[in-house]
Amino acid sequence: MTILIEQPYLETQSEERNVHAEETNEFVLDGGFPLPQLSQDVFLAPEINSFGKAFRNYDAGTERQTTVEEFYKKQHINQTYEFVKRMREEYAKLDKTEMGIWECCELLNEVVDDSDPDLDEPQIQHLLQSAEAIRQDYPNEDWLHLTALIHDLGKILLLPSFGGLPQWAVVGDTFPLGCAFNESNVHLKYFKENADYNNPAYNTKNGIYPNGVGLDNVMMSFGHDDYMYMVAKENGCTLPSAAMFIIRYHSFYPLHKEGAYTHLMNEEDVENLKWLKIFNKYDLYSKSKVRLDVEKVKPYYMSLIEKYFPAKLRW
Repeated sequence: MTILIEQPYLETQSEERNVHAEETNEFVLDGGFPLPQLSQDVFLAPEINSFGKAFRNYDAGTERQTTVEEFYKKQHINQTYEFVKRMREEYAKLDKTEMGIWECCELLNEVVDDSDPDLDEPQIQHLLQSAEAIRQDYPNEDWLHLTALIHDLGKILLLPSFGGLPQWAVVGDTFPLGCAFNESNVHLKYFKENADYNNPAYNTKNGIYPNGVGLDNVMMSFGHDDYMYMVAKENGCTLPSAAMFIIRYHSFYPLHKEGAYTHLMNEEDVENLKWLKIFNKYDLYSKSKVRLDVEKVKPYYMSLIEKYFPAKLRW
């Protein structure tokens, strides 16, 4: 069985849409607002990942899941408020190198994400799979194609020339610091060993934040999302606000998958979250062992890079 990702209906048709989805087993991408018309050949998403398991299955008893759980144990223990503050200050300097976007894409051939239970392929394939799936369905939304291509480029932090950070400091689901760890976080039990867990300033629902503070003002766990957002912003990227939101929060699964931490969002976050929910379906379900011809699609993505980015960026 496959899952058909089709054009969402308008929000006023939500009840009819839900009935239609149940009857046909179609997976409807719904950001809550009208979108450009889908192309005729829609992206067909598989029900199982490249290991024959359900997507984002963190409990399956396989060697891959064991690696993933060990990763999250280290991440949850070590990602503290003070750690993230130090990392943001260090990497905001953007003093590691200068290079173009495509050069960075090619560097990801050296990276495999230990937190991902669905794929162990080089990351450049994941980027292109996501981008091409979106391009197939939304051919006129070029900013969204490029966003898919670059959303994981921050994983270069794993490479020695960018600090050689441990996996737990770069990849995996992200979450806010400075407030209580919501139960929707993967492998929640390991947060009990985090230094912030028993800090009275941080262990309430709101912690140090007022309601509606806006995610820009929240200290998120450090990783490739936050780093790539800083790179894009400080280098004068002209992608729209929704693209920047996707880059910064695409790993924030407790929010966009489980609906947690919404009390921290402002109105702009609410609007941008609609696009992130759409993007996530392609980010997650496009993962495959079938490799794309990189050289064939490269000219198209180079044209988008030239449109939205300078030739060289500080990293």
